[in-house]
Formats: sequence, C-alpha cells, structure tokens
Amino acid sequence: MSSSPPASAPPRPPATRAKRLTLVLAFLASAVLAATGVSAWHTPKAEAFEVGTWYQLQSRHSGLVLGIRAASPDNGAEAVQWDANGSYDQQFRFVDSGGGYYRIQARHSNKVLDVASGSTADGAKVQQWGDANSTNQQWRIQESGGYATFVNRASGKALDLWEWSTVKGGRISQYTATGAVNQQWRLVPVDGSGRPGHVDDLEGFGNGTTGGQGGTTVTVTNQADLETYANASGAYIIKVAAAINISPKGKEIRVGSNKTIIGVGTSGQIVGGGFFLGAGTNNVIIRNLTIRDTLMADDDPGDDAYDYDGIQMDTASNVWIDHNRIYNMNDGLIDSRKDTTNLTVSWNELGPGNKSFGIGWTENTTARITIHHNWIHGTNQRNPSTDNVAYAHLYNNHLQDVSGYGNYSRGATKMVIENSYFDNVNDPFYPDATAQLRQSGSILVDCTGDRVTSGSAFTPSTFYPYTLDAASAVPSGG
Repeated sequence: MSSSPPASAPPRPPATRAKRLTLVLAFLASAVLAATGVSAWHTPKAEAFEVGTWYQLQSRHSGLVLGIRAASPDNGAEAVQWDANGSYDQQFRFVDSGGGYYRIQARHSNKVLDVASGSTADGAKVQQWGDANSTNQQWRIQESGGYATFVNRASGKALDLWEWSTVKGGRISQYTATGAVNQQWRLVPVDGSGRPGHVDDLEGFGNGTTGGQGGTTVTVTNQADLETYANASGAYIIKVAAAINISPKGKEIRVGSNKTIIGVGTSGQIVGGGFFLGAGTNNVIIRNLTIRDTLMADDDPGDDAYDYDGIQMDTASNVWIDHNRIYNMNDGLIDSRKDTTNLTVSWNELGPGNKSFGIGWTENTTARITIHHNWIHGTNQRNPSTDNVAYAHLYNNHLQDVSGYGNYSRGATKMVIENSYFDNVNDPFYPDATAQLRQSGSILVDCTGDRVTSGSAFTPSTFYPYTLDAASAVPSGG
C-alpha cells in the first residue's frame, strides 16, 4: 500500500455554512410567463440588459452571488450571498413595473425581492415575497462602469452587502446609496438551464435506465396512491406533488420495475418513511425528492433497532437515484445490498445522519456502481462503505464534516476515486487488506487520518464516457 498525497488545498473559506441545494430540475420548475424582451439601462453608456433574461447578480465586493437562503420557496426567506452553483434560487430576471422601475424575480420561486415591511431604515432585511408590484418591490437600476446598483422605490436606498461581508451566507440589506462596491452588482446572463451542462445527464453504470418512460403519468399527494402506483405492474411516471407523511413511521414503500418517482418542484417529500426495491426490481428512477425524518429517539447512538432507510435496494438493477435530499433517517440514508447493480447515484444531498450510504451484504463480487456529484455532510459512517463491489467509481463528490470515515473500499472491491473534495473528514479514503483503491485529483482540507491507496483498480472510461469536473469546483456545485 502507498500513502497518496492530496492535491494542493486552497485556504479554507472563512465560513462553512451549508451550500444551498440544487435539487429542482429544469423540466419541473414552476412555469413562468415569458416577459417581453426589452433592453434597458438608465445611463446611455452601459450595455443593455434584457427584460426576461435570467441573470446571476454577482457582488463586485465579494465575488459571491445573490441567492435565497436554503433555496426556500417561502415568503420572507432572506436574500444572502453564496458561491455561484447554478441553482435556480441564484437566478433572477427583471419585470417591468413602469416609470423606470423593475421587480427582481427569483427563478426558483417566482417571488420578487422585497424590503421587509416596507421599511425605510438602513439595514432593513431584503427578502423574497409574492409579487404585489408594491413600491417596496420596485427597483431602479443604475449603471456605473458596467456594474448595476439597485435603488428601492419606496425607501430610496440601495441593495447592499451588509457590513461589507465576504462570507458565504452574508445577508443582503438596504442602505443609503453610496456608490460603494458592496452596492455594485455584475449581471451575468445564464444559459437555458443556468446549471452545469451535464447536471441532468445520466452517467455511469446506470446508463440506459429509463424508468417509467412511455408509461402512464400520474400525480400523487397521499400515501395510498403512492403505494398503489409505485408497486403496480407496468410503466408509470409518478409525480409526487405534496409532503406525504408515511404511516407507520419507518415504512418503506415497495417500488416495482419500470417506475419513475419524481418530485414536482420543491413540494415532493416523503416524511417518516422511504422506498424499498426488492429482488428482481429493475429500471427505476427516483429524482428530485426530499426523503426525511425517521429518527427514533430511543435508538441512539447506534441506530440499530429500527431498520428505517431512505432508499433500500436488495438485488435490484438499473437504478438511477438523482437530485434528492435525504436526511435524518434512523438507519441508512441509502443502502445498496445483495448484488444490486448497474446503479448511478448522482447530485444528491445526503445528511445529516449517522449512516450515509452502505453497499454490500453479499459474498459475491458482481455489482457495478457509479457515485458522483453528491454532497455528503454531517454524517458518521458509510460514506460510502463499499463491500464486494466489482467496480465502484466515485467522482466529484463533496464530503464535509464527516466524523467516522469517508470512502472505504472493502472485501474484493475495486474502487476508483477522482476529483472529489474532502473537507473536515476523518480517514478520507482507504481500503482494507483485500480491496483495491485508486485515487487521483482530489482536494483535502482540514482532514485527519488515513488517505491510503492500493492496487490499480480499473479504468472507468473503458466502461462509459463521463464528465469530470475540477475538484476545486465541487463545493460550489461542480
């Protein structure tokens, strides 16, 4: 075995506040009316902006972009700054209010930037709120040197980066217009999706999975309908359009073959339960859902008495788990067991929780699994623990604040790790005495313990094409 040094690590950022979610899929975003394309600035020398075009608003002072805290869709959610990651809560367009004023509309919620309670005070909170076209939601856009300053119609004060913050999560307020750089914003047009070009692509060993494509599309808002369609014969696309509370707590809804289960916007949630894919189940897609909250207070700290997983797969095949948020489950957030194969797990947020992602429960070595662009944080063990997997390809994952261990290759597993980002992780990656692990291009920041490689494992590109992002881009969404 040899110790594998990490790539040169950049300085740790001044704050480690959770990065915002990127769960809402382009084709399920709330429909919005297209505004008439009109070019406008309020000085003649600047380039025009387009009414109806989506922009990121980047602070001249900090380099961070304006967004809505935790990508909330709710009224009153405050405006903050964050790393640009392409998520819809970081995209805004201008809606003409007349008289040279515009509302600034968030793409993920269709709500507009609003000075709370119509305040005229310095430091007043800027939030999102339903569009009433009131004067505290209207802004004059003034240009200087290619940067915009937004002045509120009701208060006459400017959109301001409070106390000159450079920290992720720094709040946005209004303040007397001074022309300072913390009140100046660069308008960065986004493309059709505003997200990484490959964010909706199915890559890896799950390639070819189609789920319920070509079948019947249904929308569910209750447990009975969800169970009926998830385990029905035939192909179904099942849209989850509500937070469904599962009873009894911890129940895992059985999912049959040829199913797509997908959340509508941000509303699709499975609360107090999860999903189970049993032997022989194949061709399943689970996307854009929040699965949460089966923790049992009497089962701490081991989480052993109640086997309440977010998604459990036993001898399933051709599965794609993508763009979900899974947290606070009493057992595993995801368990892939008993030779489940041809599995891709991508672009999910896993955590907080004790056991993140367990793989194995078999003496065979046949499974093929791809795990990429996931954010695993606030967890202890199984991140993942990968036992007897023929080919395990892990790339562009972000592990953060992991107390137990990170990527663990066990048994006869051949594991390849590429361009991942380990932040405050104990034992970031290592194999046991019989497994192989090859690592390249990853960045480690404030990590402790083992970072060990062994053997040549395999070459993923001989199995499929894939898009490998720089490790330095991973914390901001790849």
